[in-house]
Amino acid sequence: EKNEYDADEAMALCKETIQQHELEMRLVNCEYTLDKSKVIFNFTSDERVDFRKLVKVLAQKLKTRIELRQIGVRDEAKLLGGIGPCGRSLCCSTFLGDFEPVSIKMAKDQNLSLNPTKISGACGRLMCCLKYENDYYEEARAQLPDVGDAIETPEGNGKVIGLNILDISMQVKVEGLEQPLEYKMEELETLN
Repeated sequence: EKNEYDADEAMALCKETIQQHELEMRLVNCEYTLDKSKVIFNFTSDERVDFRKLVKVLAQKLKTRIELRQIGVRDEAKLLGGIGPCGRSLCCSTFLGDFEPVSIKMAKDQNLSLNPTKISGACGRLMCCLKYENDYYEEARAQLPDVGDAIETPEGNGKVIGLNILDISMQVKVEGLEQPLEYKMEELETLN
């Protein structure tokens, strides 16, 4: 408890000193080691920051060793926590240990809208869940034909016009019928 109180005071001092030195950095958090031999400040910045003067001032005022760590935006979200668009606690702050690369291709493979606000997490980067859901989508997608493929249905021959990867099903425009029909993959055979 005492360490937390001291860390709050150190954080306030550091923010004030950052402003005085006009440094382009945003302080995220601060913590003392258990034995109070060192205080660690985590910060984000868009560019490299020369913080040698800052360390010198903080060391003189706090009378302990100072460590400044520049962290990325994903690490910041992990430290601060929050609620994701799904309504649950952020994956990075609860159970994700490492940040694996996430690509826009994963969003495309999952038939998601490529609207940046819908596929970006609290950190502003692509949502981490796109990565760990991707294996299922790749596996399920491999079982389905492509849009435009000819399909044989119980109602006659048709053409695939849409896919539902989660259900492993598809929408088919059957010859002679006005409305497209939905079929599970196991109900159909691809025409050769």
